[in-house]
Amino acid sequence: MSAGPARETGEIFGPRMTLFADVLSVGVCTALAALPVVTLPAALSTACAVLRGAREDQPATAGRYLALLRRRLRVGDLAAGALTLAGVLLLWADLALARAGLPGAPLFAVVAAAIGACAAVVGLRACGRPESLTDWRAAVVGAARDSVRDVGGSGLVLLAVAAAALCAWMLLPLAFLAPGPLALALTAVDVRVSARPLRQESA
Repeated sequence: MSAGPARETGEIFGPRMTLFADVLSVGVCTALAALPVVTLPAALSTACAVLRGAREDQPATAGRYLALLRRRLRVGDLAAGALTLAGVLLLWADLALARAGLPGAPLFAVVAAAIGACAAVVGLRACGRPESLTDWRAAVVGAARDSVRDVGGSGLVLLAVAAAALCAWMLLPLAFLAPGPLALALTAVDVRVSARPLRQESA
């Protein structure tokens, strides 16, 4: 039976536990960086980039996260954050109007929630794509295409969001750790889609 991955000198728990700890530290950094709200897309995109780099033996640490984030927050990143905030406020207003008892409110609420969920999936999958580091437009276009072609991955994104929200609701301090596992899930979904053509060619 395999003894598992070898530990480096001075490593106590092994590489998997080290990665888990790094994910949590990146999650705290992401939560703090996203506090201004308009920085949320850039913060989450940076977390995904840091965790993606772990596959190439790059350090997935808070230090690397902060170093990469300093090069972000350009006009395009802030515009993406402002658009995200506007979309959330618009959805909240629509649902508030639906609760006000307007005619056809139940159907309108369902449609608004479905549109909001689809937009959230595309936006989150865009954060998980490497293009989001330099070109949000290309990232959103690619994410929209993947959301349609990879329905299973879109479902996984929704489950990851639900799990993060549930953890934050159950214990508020977990809200500062939840972005890490969420970014890891988004990265894994994108890597899964990217690796699919390679598997098809090898078959």
